[in-house]
Amino acid sequence: MTAKPSAPVAPRRPHSFTVHGVTMTDDYAWLKDADWQEVLHDPQVLDQDIRKHLEAENAYAESFLGSTATLQKKLVAEMRGRIKEDDSSVPSPDGPYAYFRKFREGGQHEMFGRMPRGGGEEQIVLDGDELAKSHDYFRFGGSRHSHDHRLQAWSADTKGSEYFSIRVREWETGRDLDDVVEETDGGVVWALDGRSFFYVKLDDNHRPMQVWRHRLGIAQADDVLVYEEQDSGWFTHLHESTSGRFCVIAGGDHETSEQRLIDLAAPDSPPRVIASRENGVQYSIADRGDELFILTNADRAIDFKLVTAPLAASDRANWRDLVPHRAGVYVLDYDLYSGHLVRLERANALPSIVIRDLASGEEHAIAFDEAAYSLDTMGSYEFDTTNLRFSYSSMTTPSEVYDYDMGSRTRTLRKRQEIPSGHDPADYVTTRIMARAQDGAEVPVSLLHRRDFLRDGRAPLLLYGYGSYGMAMPASFNTNRLSLVDRGFVYAIAHIRGGTDKGWGWYLDGKREKKTNSFDDFAACARALIDARYTSAKRIVGHGGSAGGMLMGAVANRASELFAGIVAEVPFVDVLNTMLDDKLPLTPPEWPEWGNPVASEKDFRTILSYSPYDNVAAKAYPAILAMAGLTDPRVTYWEPAKWIARLRATMTGGGPVLLRTNMGAGHGGASGRFNRLDEIAIVYAFALWAAGMAGDV
Repeated sequence: MTAKPSAPVAPRRPHSFTVHGVTMTDDYAWLKDADWQEVLHDPQVLDQDIRKHLEAENAYAESFLGSTATLQKKLVAEMRGRIKEDDSSVPSPDGPYAYFRKFREGGQHEMFGRMPRGGGEEQIVLDGDELAKSHDYFRFGGSRHSHDHRLQAWSADTKGSEYFSIRVREWETGRDLDDVVEETDGGVVWALDGRSFFYVKLDDNHRPMQVWRHRLGIAQADDVLVYEEQDSGWFTHLHESTSGRFCVIAGGDHETSEQRLIDLAAPDSPPRVIASRENGVQYSIADRGDELFILTNADRAIDFKLVTAPLAASDRANWRDLVPHRAGVYVLDYDLYSGHLVRLERANALPSIVIRDLASGEEHAIAFDEAAYSLDTMGSYEFDTTNLRFSYSSMTTPSEVYDYDMGSRTRTLRKRQEIPSGHDPADYVTTRIMARAQDGAEVPVSLLHRRDFLRDGRAPLLLYGYGSYGMAMPASFNTNRLSLVDRGFVYAIAHIRGGTDKGWGWYLDGKREKKTNSFDDFAACARALIDARYTSAKRIVGHGGSAGGMLMGAVANRASELFAGIVAEVPFVDVLNTMLDDKLPLTPPEWPEWGNPVASEKDFRTILSYSPYDNVAAKAYPAILAMAGLTDPRVTYWEPAKWIARLRATMTGGGPVLLRTNMGAGHGGASGRFNRLDEIAIVYAFALWAAGMAGDV
């Protein structure tokens, strides 16, 4: 019988440094490869000492998780059984064609295709399964047809490091041209003549700072630099404007934005600034003829408003309110069509779609009456249309796609998500409670459980949270969760501060010096669920990823007594060291979110007070599973590796604490829709194990 490996002990190699008069010692700084940029390009160059340690951690994690192997296989089979394997999107019309994406039975990756607009034979131009055959990792980036429908620009990442290579395929022949554009963010905007396209190139530190124009038939070395952002704290992205007339160069950080336009009929023309950047002012634009529609927080519009401006005179002085600011009603997105303006709003964590007839000014709304649900617009290739496509789901209701005629106000169901293994929404309940935070704030919690659930305080519960960057957590349908709920779990989403679930002010109250509100809110949600007898202490498994993984690290330090287990996927737990390193891809752009500890002693001390890695204590911790990706450029692999090493060396009881690093993937985990299920099964098996239910296969 093979003995189980013992817990790895990472050697202590103290590295000391002083910031703002405070001397810090990091025993595990050596886990950061000195040539980490090269590791993103080629994982095989990873330092051998580091590789040996990560592999030992993987073996140790497997020694625990291996006992759940049968359970994991059953979970994967269940989750796969709820996937319609030959699924396809509703075709989206554009001129003579309707474009779609689909999967084949058993396929891991998407196919991109089209058919004649009125129906007819399908044509596939990109087959992800075929393209992935020669790669261990494969993920599509952008894919966009040219305006004349002859060519399809597409991109893919084959390392998990989010460096995307762009190629161009002919629809008629199905062959790629010789053009290859490397190290991009994956997006493409075509010039109207189809002879060139714009893209964003990533620099050596993985930052999107430059916009280039590539002309078909020439080498990338001869491409033309169109725009270069000089502020290392700003990122730059591209998209096509609503009318299809312009390429929009959108730049910004978490507090300020600035946009430029390039006329796609004259791709050689220089980009024109819409409104010069002003600190704290954000805006995005859509165009309609010679008029711009602008979503902005200018003039202290915390929850944003919509203004208009002439295209020829677009500076701030000419902005005029169209939809004034209303406190507590957050305008999170909008779509513009030739005759209608559509805005997606959210109030008290519930979304609605509001449609405005631009000729009459009359408005009407689309909303639903479930206690918690998700609603989103889906955009369109076409501008001159009255058709709005949107999606709806709740935690019990599978996704539904509707076409809505904005003129006649009639709704047509185009697709309802199929669950091959069967699903009856009546067997489940979606509800919502409010948790009172320690400062009195009311925090929404969305819940899913079986209808026959008995609220006696004994049920296990998975509590999911994020709470950063203004990202709201929608109460949407997810088939995977049913594998926990059908085993007696309650699934809960904590809509904590740091997201925009209750407006932009909800976000502002969970960032920088107020960041700890996010952690306190999550703990308050756990306690409210206990008080309402949905669960009890030590029956809760916390779950979060990325910045939500930082949340998990913080609550493990602050409220460990509430949790049976913690799952932290690609967790941002080494906040202080990362924010002190301005060479890392995301550090300068993240300073507005977390604070700049290099320049500000106040920010340094604030981050030091909560950074999970720096606040590991000599106490008992719940069982913890950390999951990392070796080629992750967003949350680098060494953050969870260092965190687990310090936990294991410092904690006085509890655990175990496990680290599982995917040695061939990045921030998004495994590529391929079925391979990803393997990782979800590990998370759920760990949650069941932590709740004492791993034997209930």
